[in-house]
Amino acid sequence: MTRADISDKLVHFTSPGDDWEEAYRRLKSILSSQRIIAGNEKVKGRHLCVCFTEAPLLSLHGGLLNPTNYSRYSPFGVIFDKKWVFEKGGRPVIYQSEAEYYDLPESLRWRHVRYEPANSPAIDFSWEREWRIPCTELQFRSNEAAIIVPTSDWADRLIGEHEREQDYRVQMYSLVLDEFIAEQYRDHFPWRITVLGD
Repeated sequence: MTRADISDKLVHFTSPGDDWEEAYRRLKSILSSQRIIAGNEKVKGRHLCVCFTEAPLLSLHGGLLNPTNYSRYSPFGVIFDKKWVFEKGGRPVIYQSEAEYYDLPESLRWRHVRYEPANSPAIDFSWEREWRIPCTELQFRSNEAAIIVPTSDWADRLIGEHEREQDYRVQMYSLVLDEFIAEQYRDHFPWRITVLGD
């Protein structure tokens, strides 16, 4: 079933840091290591989790990535199939009052997110449409994920930097090997890229 308000993908966005350059470097570090390190900064009980949003990509500019209101995220991230995350133990968070946190069994408390819309001011993070995986790190391969970048210029930069790294690698191998053999050590860019928009 295809619906504009539901996505079969989950996105892990990098934090913005000081600027997009820092967010881009964080993305490159994730791709290089093929892992996302878990955090617990905004998780009650300090449970280590890797976090995602299930917000559809078309809704991101007006919502999650709206710099006027929601600047916790950069427009750089990694996209996974929701089924793959589910198989890894990922689940949607449970939006509930602070008191209800203690009603959850210990094994589920990592899913709690405070939700108290009647408070003044209201506490409501449901717009994040958050999923979490309880873990210390999430490892993945390039065929299990895709990349999200804000514009085609960033996509071109990512691919260009990869190509220059591979040119250097082949050049180093060609110092000790035949050029044809050295060229066999070139790795082609393995990631699929989604561009949010130009």
